[in-house]
Amino acid sequence: MILPIGVSEANFKTAIEKFKKAIGEKWVFDKEEDIKLYRDAYSPEWDEPTEPIPSLAVAPKDTAEVQAIVKIANEYKIPLFPISTGKNLGYGSSAPNRRGDVVVDLKRMNKIIEVDDKRNFCILEPGVSYFDFYEYCEKNNLNVMMDIPDPGWGSPVGNALDHGWGYTYGMYRDHFGAHCGMEVVLANGEVMRTGMGALPNAKTFAENKYGYGAYVDGLFAQSNFGIVTKMGFWLMPKPEFYALYSLTTPRREDIIPMVEILNYLEDSFIIGWPLYRSPLNPPHGKEMNPELKSYLTSNGGKPDLEKIQNYALKNKIPYWQIDIPIYGNKDSVKANAEYIKKRFSVIDGSKLELVQEFSLPLSKDDIEKLKHKVSLGIPSMEIFWLSTRGEKLDPQDGHVWFSPIIPRDGKELLKCQDVYIDVFHELGMPSPITPFAHPRSWMYRAFCFMLGFGNSRTDIEHNKKMRIAYRKMIEVAADNGWGDYRAAPTFQDDVYDVYSYNDHILKKFIEKLKDAIDPNGIMAPGRGGIWPKSLREAKNGGAK
Repeated sequence: MILPIGVSEANFKTAIEKFKKAIGEKWVFDKEEDIKLYRDAYSPEWDEPTEPIPSLAVAPKDTAEVQAIVKIANEYKIPLFPISTGKNLGYGSSAPNRRGDVVVDLKRMNKIIEVDDKRNFCILEPGVSYFDFYEYCEKNNLNVMMDIPDPGWGSPVGNALDHGWGYTYGMYRDHFGAHCGMEVVLANGEVMRTGMGALPNAKTFAENKYGYGAYVDGLFAQSNFGIVTKMGFWLMPKPEFYALYSLTTPRREDIIPMVEILNYLEDSFIIGWPLYRSPLNPPHGKEMNPELKSYLTSNGGKPDLEKIQNYALKNKIPYWQIDIPIYGNKDSVKANAEYIKKRFSVIDGSKLELVQEFSLPLSKDDIEKLKHKVSLGIPSMEIFWLSTRGEKLDPQDGHVWFSPIIPRDGKELLKCQDVYIDVFHELGMPSPITPFAHPRSWMYRAFCFMLGFGNSRTDIEHNKKMRIAYRKMIEVAADNGWGDYRAAPTFQDDVYDVYSYNDHILKKFIEKLKDAIDPNGIMAPGRGGIWPKSLREAKNGGAK
């Protein structure tokens, strides 16, 4: 039997009985086969003594039951770890930060409380998935869409609270930035509403973020100050017309003016999410051309930039390709496309071509043909297709994401490639980064230069080496002014530690708030690198 850290078996068993009385025996999961379902399938500490496996899971149906759980947890000083749908793959999934913490699974709290397609907002509970929301809007013929990530089984509330991103206009792609108002069960069991929600019977809960006074919503994202039970979001009206264009350029250095122009177009709301990539990468499920692959290590174990560039030119393969979505009415979309073509004419060899275009509403056939369904708020599970596994089609044991934020600047992107290639060379590891590795452009006004580290369920030594490499990347990124924006529990302390301006003043400030708001330290200890006073000195920092 796994026990919560610092809780006796007798007290834990007594608390379990109280949980069962509060929310119903059916919704307290204490059997081993049930608890195993909450393991992080992608854990970088799989089957090690430090793997964060919960001791118990409880699934309340409403805010009152969440309050009851929190009060019982305070009585016995049992640490809780709330999840929405638990689909945060690569960043911890449904597992807690520490072994033995109790998962509070909010999947039963799945009410779509309100959707308004005239004022363009919604209010949701945390158990609502992107599929649920899309189906509700389609069934009720609502003229709004929610910006969504991949895949569609996640929770808008959970994704926003972990600073997730999506695929439409920047103001909607920032999912936490697009939230408006929340209801929270605090660590003492009290219920608080933020922003306009603090006004009883407020009519603009999900329309005005601030209300009056201090704005505190950010304290509940990537943190452990309470359990969010409702959240409002701003929605994007469905456009009348949508077109997808493809921009290609022939040279590596073209990325510098490309980014500058795309920044202007995006920040002016002329285009939506620009998808950066390089056709030098093989299609999903295909191997890289052997000649090109040889050039990645032909310069003393590092890439030969000249040979790679010549290979691209010789074979008439564009070095960069950007998918550019345009929203609006048909006339405005066509006019913007002409303007975009004119702006990119300054780059020698650039080409802008129409990929597809649709009038809305979409038919079923249209949806099937749509290249980037997420760009129109249509959720799917396509990210898990076999064809997305890259060169290897064999099943893998998962991954953790390293996700540093870098400036939205072409020169910095090329520098980032070079720095990471050097790090892997020094570590004696094959570099997943190439001179044509592209940025992730979900972030609004910044790039994420993301890479995945593969895990193993059978090779503990592999995982130990992977953790060393990951931590090295955190240090190197910080030395260059780049910071990871999101991390699996194993690495959250490491990531937060490099946010160290003025002797870690931000962390010290947050810790003071933590001690005041959660004196018993029951609320997700360690989440986001935030620990209660009682655990700071003797905390379980994870495997090394």
